[in-house]
Amino acid sequence: MTRRPPPPPPRPFRVLGVQQIAVGGPDRARLEHLWVDLLGLEPAGTYRSERENVDELVCRVGTGPAAVEVDLMQPIDPAGRPRVHEPPLNHVGLWVDDLRAAVAYLEAQGVRMAPGGIRKGAGGHEVCFIHPKPSATAPIGGEGVLIELVQAPPEVIAAFEAHASS
Repeated sequence: MTRRPPPPPPRPFRVLGVQQIAVGGPDRARLEHLWVDLLGLEPAGTYRSERENVDELVCRVGTGPAAVEVDLMQPIDPAGRPRVHEPPLNHVGLWVDDLRAAVAYLEAQGVRMAPGGIRKGAGGHEVCFIHPKPSATAPIGGEGVLIELVQAPPEVIAAFEAHASS
């Protein structure tokens, strides 16, 4: 077992909660049947990006600022990249209260960020990703998990603050 490194400096950001999970498959209709028809999640929109090789249905579970997205994704080109359906649990998204501070801090700690930098995501929020694998120059990755960091809007930050102070 590897020893844990010494504690890092204080974080200049907070993770506020789970923003989304993204599930991929070769046939989105099958995903929709399970998640929408049988489990009852509410469709909230769609997103399609040739560059990201994704055609997705964005669903929501829960209400208000505590709602969580479940993105049902299929590749536009099954042979293309990225392969949004492999692995089937594609990524986990986390709300953060200061995305830019989070990225700067994590990069300074040796975390490998995925290409693309901070950009507008499918839900309209600024996002970026922690790469699932480390590299020679950034020795910390998501240990096989793609992690999306999502800038929390003011209402999510306010709900977190209200809950934390109660």
